[in-house]
Amino acid sequence: MSLKDSLRVMVVDDMGVSRGLLIQAIEEMGIWKNQAENDGRLAYSKLIADPVHLVLSDYNMPGMDGLELLKALRQNRSTARIGFILVTGSPTPDLISKGKALGLNNLIKKPFSTESMKQCIESVVGRL
Repeated sequence: MSLKDSLRVMVVDDMGVSRGLLIQAIEEMGIWKNQAENDGRLAYSKLIADPVHLVLSDYNMPGMDGLELLKALRQNRSTARIGFILVTGSPTPDLISKGKALGLNNLIKKPFSTESMKQCIESVVGRL
């Protein structure tokens, strides 16, 4: 079984259109084991119960933003090693620095192409 056949991904974004674009991109790569959540807190509770290999999370969300989700995942033993890619329209140096300090694996700027998303994911999990 290839990596993309077994890779489990969770997309977390409060905007339906953005969630749809992220899912469309990973499905174009042949990654079919994916799920989506529109809320960081709900995503966190689902990830505790059933961890995935990779999280693609929007930064700017109400309640629990992407960095807060990353911090919570890194502090829990069962989710600490999940790959985490932050998706943002404005990757400021401060945001990048905070993310790296929390254990961010990679970051991608919106808008993105399927090819740039594939490169971003492969830098975290290996060749698809």
